[in-house]
Amino acid sequence: MKQKYLALAVAAGAFSASGAHAQSSVQLYGLIDLSAVAYTTNADAAGNHVIGMGHEGEPWFSGSRWGLRGKEDIGGGSKIVFDLESEFVAANGASEDPGQIFDRDAWVGIENATIGQLSAGFRDTIAKDFSGLYGDPYTSMRFSPGEGAYTNSNNFKQLIFYSAGPTGTRNENGIQWRKLFSNGIYAAAGYQFSNSTQFANGSGYQGALGWNVGPASIGGFYNHTNNDGFTGQTYSVGGTYRFGMSRVNAGYFHYTGKQGALPERQDNAWTVSFRLAPHGPLDYELGYQQMHVKNAAYDSDGNIPNANSGLFDPAATTVHNGYKETLYASTFYHLTKRTEVYLAADYMRLHGGYTVAGTFGHNNQFEVATGIRTRF
Repeated sequence: MKQKYLALAVAAGAFSASGAHAQSSVQLYGLIDLSAVAYTTNADAAGNHVIGMGHEGEPWFSGSRWGLRGKEDIGGGSKIVFDLESEFVAANGASEDPGQIFDRDAWVGIENATIGQLSAGFRDTIAKDFSGLYGDPYTSMRFSPGEGAYTNSNNFKQLIFYSAGPTGTRNENGIQWRKLFSNGIYAAAGYQFSNSTQFANGSGYQGALGWNVGPASIGGFYNHTNNDGFTGQTYSVGGTYRFGMSRVNAGYFHYTGKQGALPERQDNAWTVSFRLAPHGPLDYELGYQQMHVKNAAYDSDGNIPNANSGLFDPAATTVHNGYKETLYASTFYHLTKRTEVYLAADYMRLHGGYTVAGTFGHNNQFEVATGIRTRF
């Protein structure tokens, strides 16, 4: 009689059945980011400042999270892979999104050397993971099928919304394909279903193509969203160049969004950033970005809504032009490979008709924060 063995461990396990042997593993992982002290100007309509823990209650760089990541070898060079990930607020222990256990990742897929990775479920959009390489100096250094994303919550994060789908910067009810070829070419595509009888309403699709060549990684993405019949499109190109202890990033984003009977909204945004990581425990980052809007309708609160959100006020009769610019800098002191402390600051200024909720009617805001980030 053939025996069956079952072993379960946090980091690795093995399963054997009917003479077929397959390696499997489940990994518990996580990250905690706690911005211990944060200072923000123009934090209310009167222009007062606030000193607290985090940026509006959130950590500065990374959403604190825990997750389960697994894979199983099914033979023929193929693996079943999955990721379940939940975000929480370290400052008070609350769930980031109450009622949604896995609010960062909940997907399963198959991968092998021939097809790459094919997945289905809830995960970062293709464009988000792709453009983080040139839109944010704190993320991936090369295009890859893994998470690239952006930093968490600050005034220079807002480029992330050009990579959003119909339900935000993570696709719900989505399928994705990602592959890194042996010659350095990276390609990815994704589709989000609306899950409604109106097939296109609430759907979206994205594609990205990049190339890791020597010290450089260059590429671009296309993003199409449909929010209640109002389509949005984004084209983006950018890249990074690594030399010695340094890295420079640059990117451009062009967005158009339908606004009912109003003229089409048009955005043009660009960014440049630099990272220096000399030998030793310290590294330094410096960046600048501008986001220009033309013919943008305000939302119901009188502010410019995020791109791809479809949140403009349907009763709006006027459109606005303007731009937002942000300068930011940071330094990290790495205590170990998993833990670092940081000091970061940014300065944002609004021009023309560009308004955002966080400045409460003021045209500028300065933020500075210090904190600690650790992984397990």
